[in-house]
Amino acid sequence: QVRLVESGGALVEAGGSLRLSCAASGRTFRTYAMGWFRQAPGKDREFVARIGWSGGRTSYADSVKGGFTISRDYAKNMVYLEINSLKPEGTAVYYCAAQTVPSTQYDSWGQGTQVTVSS
Repeated sequence: QVRLVESGGALVEAGGSLRLSCAASGRTFRTYAMGWFRQAPGKDREFVARIGWSGGRTSYADSVKGGFTISRDYAKNMVYLEINSLKPEGTAVYYCAAQTVPSTQYDSWGQGTQVTVSS
């Protein structure tokens, strides 16, 4: 199993930027894909971004394209989510997740980090 710990959430003003971090441990980092999800108050959790095991393929939800960037650092076993031009609708708990078996559901989740965007 993979253990994931997110950090970097904060209260920021609209238009600001933030970098979320996710530390992974427990399994060889370069063998699985990673994703970011978010859950806004009163809404279901939604997909935000994904990065493949090799780091060469990324994908994003349409709602965040152009404003979010996912990356991973193999030396540090870290995954990052850069968020630019934050909007109030970006207020949510952000989770990172590991997809240890290709083409299946994400099977390991962090505890989440809160991002609050003030207008």
